[in-house]
Amino acid sequence: MKSHARVVVIGGGVVGCSVLFHLARAGWTDVVLLERDELTSGSTWHAAGGMHTINGDPNVAKLQKYTIELYKEIEELSGQATGVHITGGVLLAATEARMDWLRGVVAKGRYLGLDLEEISAEEAHRLMPLLDPKQFVGAVRNSEDGHLDPSGVTHAYAKAARKLGAEVERFTKVEDIQRLADGTWRIITNKGEIVAEHVVNAGGLWAREVGRMVGLELPVLAMEHMYLITEDMPEVAEVNRTTGKEVIHAVDFDGELYLRQERGGMLMGTYEKANKPWSEWSTPWNFGHELLEPDIDRIAPSLEVGFRHFPAFQNTGIKQIINGPFTFAPDGNPLVGPVRGLPNFWVACGVMAGFSQGGGVGLALSNWMIHGDPGFDIFAMDVARYGDWASMRYTNAKVRENYSRRFSIRFPNEELPAGRPLKTTPVYDLLTARGAQFGVAYGLEVPLWYAPHGVKDEFSWRRSSDFPHVAKEVATVRERVGLGEISSYAKYRVTGQKAKAWLDRMLACRLPKPGRMTLAPMLKEDGKLIGDFSLANLGGALPVNGGSTGGDQEWLILGSGIAEQYHMRWFEQHLPADGSVYVEALGLKLTGLSIAGPKARDVLAKVTHDDVSNAAFPFMAIRRMDIDMAPCIVGRVSYSGDLGYEIWMAPEYQRHVFTTLLEAGEEFSVGLFGGRALNALRLEKNYGTWAREYRPIYGPVEAGLDRFVAYSKEADFIGKAGALAERKNGGKYRLRAFVMEALDADVIGDETIWHGGAVVGWVTSGGYAHNAQKSVALGYVPKEVTGEQDGFEIELLGRRHKARLQPAPLFDANLERLRG
Repeated sequence: MKSHARVVVIGGGVVGCSVLFHLARAGWTDVVLLERDELTSGSTWHAAGGMHTINGDPNVAKLQKYTIELYKEIEELSGQATGVHITGGVLLAATEARMDWLRGVVAKGRYLGLDLEEISAEEAHRLMPLLDPKQFVGAVRNSEDGHLDPSGVTHAYAKAARKLGAEVERFTKVEDIQRLADGTWRIITNKGEIVAEHVVNAGGLWAREVGRMVGLELPVLAMEHMYLITEDMPEVAEVNRTTGKEVIHAVDFDGELYLRQERGGMLMGTYEKANKPWSEWSTPWNFGHELLEPDIDRIAPSLEVGFRHFPAFQNTGIKQIINGPFTFAPDGNPLVGPVRGLPNFWVACGVMAGFSQGGGVGLALSNWMIHGDPGFDIFAMDVARYGDWASMRYTNAKVRENYSRRFSIRFPNEELPAGRPLKTTPVYDLLTARGAQFGVAYGLEVPLWYAPHGVKDEFSWRRSSDFPHVAKEVATVRERVGLGEISSYAKYRVTGQKAKAWLDRMLACRLPKPGRMTLAPMLKEDGKLIGDFSLANLGGALPVNGGSTGGDQEWLILGSGIAEQYHMRWFEQHLPADGSVYVEALGLKLTGLSIAGPKARDVLAKVTHDDVSNAAFPFMAIRRMDIDMAPCIVGRVSYSGDLGYEIWMAPEYQRHVFTTLLEAGEEFSVGLFGGRALNALRLEKNYGTWAREYRPIYGPVEAGLDRFVAYSKEADFIGKAGALAERKNGGKYRLRAFVMEALDADVIGDETIWHGGAVVGWVTSGGYAHNAQKSVALGYVPKEVTGEQDGFEIELLGRRHKARLQPAPLFDANLERLRG
């Protein structure tokens, strides 16, 4: 084993071997993979070997499509057979609700380039004769489903990587990892030491143990997973004889089953409700090519459904039951990317669907390591989507929930209960007493809407029980004054002698003067968006953590709460080494409330001695002021697009400020409003949001944020050259708002936009704008079609609805309310 390498990849499963291959293919050949046993010795060897392109996140689906297309390349390069069988498959729906979901999958496939088609249950039976069409209401045909040889694929990655110059060290157990003074990593193994510039944790079942070597507790948990293999079946032989092909794949979502042919019989797997974690706290290092004891009683309810939906199984015997552990993250998606606070330490773990996602994970991670960017929007897989709140017990609860719901419908208004409540604000109980229905954002309970006694969410693809109540909350804001809880925003304090210069380089905007705020895009080196914030120049006004640096050297950045770890990682990667700039994520050290609506100023004036007239406290002003007895920071800004204020305070003051505002607002009929009302309010202002409209694959011109980019400022801000290039060539797309002719449902995101009879774009988010009484969609379309208002359609639940481009906001287009 060599003593030095550019990269050490730890773990010889399909994911580790994919990372190794992609690094070598991209030109980083001084790379070594360390495997404690033989390749595939963890979860890989006993995997069912299925592969598919379907994923709830379109960006992940793109990488799954890439993974499947990659197998031909690695087979040819390595000379190793991968055993790939592209059989096609059917996705089955036993209920109309499931069929509505599948229609959305088909629509996404149109702009992802996936060959999907809605078919009847009878047509599904013709394609897959083992199923009983009477058990289903419809299906979707997918031409790209298939299966493979897990061992063959893994060895093909490894052999291809070796041919490109990489090295593989088997039977080499990593025992410790240490950070050296020069920033490199010392990896200590049972065969000696190796020093590397980069380390990749692709440890699979042992990812937690590898992470703990560097003080990292990863939110992953192994679950026992079972599938059975039948004896040879005459029905399978008949399909093979009459078609000359294998029996195609089937996914029976309502039965929680997946099926494919295995030699002369069938393989049937299930994600059972009565699931069981494996080795919850630590994984034994001596576990290898072993299986767990089968427990057919645990999967019996699923098998009963399977035998009913696929009657041929009633007449055959079970040859083998495979029970082996697989690792999952709390939401079922992989954990990929650089780890905040551990420079050049990377993770690629929790990849449960390794043969659908392993190639894409390897590509994205190698891009990230070599070029500083994954090349795709992979936030759904980014390890930064979790913070310290994702403890082991939380992970256990959420993984078990996710496993049991892997094939269940997640309705757009459905909030899952496991691991909650965990993080709460000081007013949580006060909001609960007033009927708050909570969601969760970055672990924090956030009020979505307020339900009268006895009313709760009824989960649906269509407008549901919350609809009239959210409408009332919207009316409260637009007609009087609403009070909202906004602590879920991410808050960052920036201080230090060089804070101003650092911000001028980090952010593309022109920095505001003391006492002022501005919208602040943040760009990557290629000029694409990596953040959108509100930036406030506090001039020493922030009432947390004591002390003030004074002047222009104290700043508050407000952004998306779900991206706190993501953005802190970026900030810290770019901090000067001399300690002249300090960035702190405040979290719940700073809590927030918002008042918005035409009477908002009247309420604020009652609770402070400050002059809050428009002349003295104009739009985008920010200052410290007391709200009754509580010291606060108040900004004249509101995501509702109305006259409004964001009020920030230390958590010990939030209850006092909340009750003070409610009492002061009584004469103006103040009311509470939640996140769903805020969504309806921002849509009629054409306001975008991070992770939907604003993503690292769009430039500021495409996203409509170029008016906030100070192209001419002296500071050479990150991404300036790329932003100037986009400004010159115009980019490819434009973010636009549409009003659509909806019936009883509204878009939520990822629906297809048509124009002139062709698919041209996709919806990023949407909903019903109750004040305007319009169904609104925001989405990206090619810049060439934005000159036309008509001729658009948006596909929703299997139907195309007429849509009209809405260039001006539906509310306050002249900014009279906002600025008045």
